[in-house]
Amino acid sequence: MNSQLIMIIVAAGAAVAGYFIRKYLGEKKVRSAEEHAKQIVKDAEKEAAAKRREMEIDLKDKYLKQKSEFERETKNRRQELLHLEKRVLQKEEHLDRKVDVLERKEAEITARDKKIAEKEQILTNKTHELEKVLEDEKKKLQDISGLSREEAKRLLLSSLEAEITHEAATKLRRLEAETKLKADKEAKKIIGLAIQRCAVDHVSEITVSTVTLPNDEMKGRIIGREGRNIRALEAATGVDIIIDDTPEAVIISGFDIVRKQIAKKTLEKLIEDGRIHPGRIEEVVEKIRKEIDEDIRETGEQAAYDVGIHGLAPELIYYLGRLKYRTSYGQNVLKHSIEVAHLMGLMAADLGLDAQLAKRIGLLHDIGKATTHEVEGPHATIGGDLAKKFGEPAEVIKAISSHHDDIESTSIYGVLAATADAMSAARPGARSETVEAYIKRVEQLEELAVSFKGVDKAYAIHAGRELRVMVQSDELDDDASLLLARDIANKIQSDMQYPGQVKVVAIRETRCIEYAK
Repeated sequence: MNSQLIMIIVAAGAAVAGYFIRKYLGEKKVRSAEEHAKQIVKDAEKEAAAKRREMEIDLKDKYLKQKSEFERETKNRRQELLHLEKRVLQKEEHLDRKVDVLERKEAEITARDKKIAEKEQILTNKTHELEKVLEDEKKKLQDISGLSREEAKRLLLSSLEAEITHEAATKLRRLEAETKLKADKEAKKIIGLAIQRCAVDHVSEITVSTVTLPNDEMKGRIIGREGRNIRALEAATGVDIIIDDTPEAVIISGFDIVRKQIAKKTLEKLIEDGRIHPGRIEEVVEKIRKEIDEDIRETGEQAAYDVGIHGLAPELIYYLGRLKYRTSYGQNVLKHSIEVAHLMGLMAADLGLDAQLAKRIGLLHDIGKATTHEVEGPHATIGGDLAKKFGEPAEVIKAISSHHDDIESTSIYGVLAATADAMSAARPGARSETVEAYIKRVEQLEELAVSFKGVDKAYAIHAGRELRVMVQSDELDDDASLLLARDIANKIQSDMQYPGQVKVVAIRETRCIEYAK
């Protein structure tokens, strides 16, 4: 019993002690939390105060910085305004001085104009007096001569014209006779020997080529699905591919012989290979183009070797090879250049000149024709520029530039180049032209001659290389006929284009008829 009571008392005491201990500990935690909260608030207040001071300092710095920039800009602007004001003042002073000068000059000009007007009035009065005197003198002369003013003028002009025509014709006839006596015989001899010793084949190039097909089914493969193969081939080569009803044949049309040759070889290669599609077409075209370039270079080297010319620049060799694919009136320009080189060498040797230099000029005289349409100007001028660019001697440059009289010839080699060029072009069959072009040129020659006063009829003979003009004998005398032939020749040379040369012959016939009764 006692032990139970003791246990109860101990338990009650423990419960009371626990209550007071918990109360004490709770109050302590509350006080600690309150103190912690107060410390947090105090720290927050301190931090806020520090941030506020920091922001105040930043704002103050920004304010001072902006104020400094504003003051600096204001100062600069004020200085600029002062400078502008100073310049304006200087300009105003300068303008004031100019105004003063102009006013003085205006006063001087006004005074000068007044003097000029007075002098003009005096001159006008004197002119009227002189005109009156001249009229009186003219009337006296008309009364003495019995001719009016217009009649006397016509008589004087007619007399002067007849005298001048006679003197000009006489002098021209004398000069031509002297020149022919000295040069005609020797020139014929030299040209004849050169032509006899130099014979060259001529090839006429055409603007279309034909490619033979193994069968007509190949045409469909060349065209491709929806025409993609033929479009790719035309785009890559720059020519027209014509596929028509011609059995087992395709026509390649183009004015550029190099492109036409590339297209022809490409098509032959594709037909042989059997694989025809846009990718393969581009590959073969590029390969054939490289082969053609190599062939051009080898052709130029062979041409220089055949003529015996050494030391040409590689670029000139390439341009020379391109002449293989150029034609002039159907004549292959490379073969024409080789022939001109040989002709010039032969004539230069006969004249005691440098034959090697003459051959060099002859071989390069048409090198300007190897350029494309992107280079503008006459081919003789272009050739001279190319020769100069690639280090040819001055004599070569002058001769090439002047062989078509685009510039004045100052060298005997230029004359030889023009002569050999005309000789090569004038060979029978050297150049081809259509029947329509030939007929048109002949008609144009006859119409041009008939348009001159005093011409009765005109006939173009010898394939248009000679023009015979029948002169009206009652209107033109022998001297006037000589001048007429020269005028017609000059007109043909300036207005027409023709191979070789045209000989103009003026024929004046006088018929005297009497009847015996």
